[in-house]
Amino acid sequence: MATSNVSGAKALFTPLKLGDITIPNRVMMTALTRNRTSNTVPSDLMTKYYAQRAQGGAGLIVAEGILISRQGTEWQNAPGIWSSEQIAGWKKITDAVHASGSFIYAQLWHVGRLSHPDAPQQKLAGVPVPAPSAIAARGGTFRFLPGAPGYVTASSFPTEIEDPALFVKLFKDAAINAKEAGFDGVELHGAGGYLVQQFLDNTSNKRGDKWGGSVENRSRFGLEVLKALISVFGKNVAIKLSPAVGFNDVGMPLQETLKTFRYFIAEADKLGLSYITLMRYSPMMDVTLEDGTSRATQHDVLESYRSSIKHTNLFLNVGLTPEEGAKLIEEGKIDGAGYGIPWIAHPDFALRVKHGKPADTQPNWQLMQIGEGDLAEKWGAGYTDYPALTE
Repeated sequence: MATSNVSGAKALFTPLKLGDITIPNRVMMTALTRNRTSNTVPSDLMTKYYAQRAQGGAGLIVAEGILISRQGTEWQNAPGIWSSEQIAGWKKITDAVHASGSFIYAQLWHVGRLSHPDAPQQKLAGVPVPAPSAIAARGGTFRFLPGAPGYVTASSFPTEIEDPALFVKLFKDAAINAKEAGFDGVELHGAGGYLVQQFLDNTSNKRGDKWGGSVENRSRFGLEVLKALISVFGKNVAIKLSPAVGFNDVGMPLQETLKTFRYFIAEADKLGLSYITLMRYSPMMDVTLEDGTSRATQHDVLESYRSSIKHTNLFLNVGLTPEEGAKLIEEGKIDGAGYGIPWIAHPDFALRVKHGKPADTQPNWQLMQIGEGDLAEKWGAGYTDYPALTE
């Protein structure tokens, strides 16, 4: 990313009211899974990482996806929030963020059918891999398991969830824990082909009960989870959606996608959320199938769904430049801009944008998800060792 034009990005640096809080600017740091926990418990290194980015001017930080229960995810060092030890670890992080003048939401996450029965956490959970329907996802790589299997193996077909209401309760319990941990709000992970999107998508949800079939029924799970989160956090609840993303084997034909997400977004908009984040199409999040076709449903998410959002702040994410984000804010098309990858290699990304300084350091892709080797004491490499501006 080149040097930003200070005047061209000015609209990013005005306050914005989100629920019960007012963030100092509209530069969001979106959730970024980085896998630096100690057996699902947030580490001191993570506290340093988030503190750096709060000091670097983020108006709102959305913490990496936080698992609401034990799951055999391919991200084996991803954090959870079901234990007192995890809550205490997150409390150190939220305290550090607040001390630096920023705010932080917890992104609550369940991967659903993207778990693996042979993963250590799934074995500890002692339950089958859950999904809206017993349909396995294609793809995935569990590098830490022998043979690096994908989602579809002889032993990994998911089990249809008998009572989705029990999973709604899991999300509510996680929100209660997030509040105890000092988070300012929660963002429901409704993107990326994970559990909420698995219920929304008619290629992964073939249920014949009130949780499947029609658009209204497929939307029920996500909307019920949002209502449960609101019962804990009030107005400080948000959701992230990815209608155009083919990641993790989701995606419907265009007309079904438009119909489904326009309904879901319009209903979510009525709930008094603090914001909705829409992810734009990205080739990085797309999948090429065996026949050479793209899994994603490419379309302009801002153009397609903006009219469905009448009461809620809208953040746009994926591939935005600071100038583009500011221009869309000035035009009233969005209320804030979400940035992910730029925050990885620039702990002071917002300050660089504000003062027109270069943001052109390349991320260390090799160390994106793991540290240097297997030793946790080396996990700062490619994580907390990026330089900040000194002036």
